Amino acid sequence: MRHASIQVRGLMVREEMDRYNALMEVGLYLEEQGRHDLAWHVQREVDILILPAIDRLKEKGRERDRENLRYMIDNGLLDDEDD
Repeated sequence: MRHASIQVRGLMVREEMDRYNALMEVGLYLEEQGRHDLAWHVQREVDILILPAIDRLKEKGRERDRENLRYMIDNGLLDDEDD
């Protein structure tokens, strides 16, 4: 089973994290039993589950970029029309 990145897991809400942990436990058990065919389906569910957290991470990055741009403009490091 592939784990989500620490950054993504850090942005998951409690319900998502609880479900993520349960799915990972089931998936790891299936892998230990050699049932990779079933573990694949669990991994797909994990991949779907983490999508909202990935979107939150992307938005956090976009907000950081906007703040950096505002800082640069406010401090004369970049003109309004240079962006």
